[in-house]
Amino acid sequence: MLTEKIKSSIKESVLCWLATVDEDGCPSVSPKEVFVCNSDTEILIANIASANSVKNIKNNDKVCVSFVDVFKQKGFQLYGKATYIAKNSDGFESVFSPIKPLTGDKYPVAGVIRITVLKAKPIVAPSYKLFPNITEEQQIESAKKTYGV
Repeated sequence: MLTEKIKSSIKESVLCWLATVDEDGCPSVSPKEVFVCNSDTEILIANIASANSVKNIKNNDKVCVSFVDVFKQKGFQLYGKATYIAKNSDGFESVFSPIKPLTGDKYPVAGVIRITVLKAKPIVAPSYKLFPNITEEQQIESAKKTYGV
């Protein structure tokens, strides 16, 4: 499910966005700063300040995680089912161990959101379709100019 290209995109991403749905069916998207690809089918996200996301997941386990490289303007949407493992739960240490190198003692991790990925879909900026001859390198240079980098 998670190809090497998707795994590479995850590693290159600074933030991901987790989409959940509340009990009224209203969507909610929030940025997440600490996350890892744990296997070919699993993403782990640290719960640092994610009370709303955790509450929504307990009500509806269907989620979407998005990663986009702002310079390449490409990324992926990953659809799946989430579970939540609180810090005081059995099994927390094993699910937290892949995240721990990223957090150390820097962040107060309350638990881990574990997502089993069921479907992946690429995200591609419209300019790639509008200008089919554009290369990633050209897109990166254009984005750097746009963002003043």
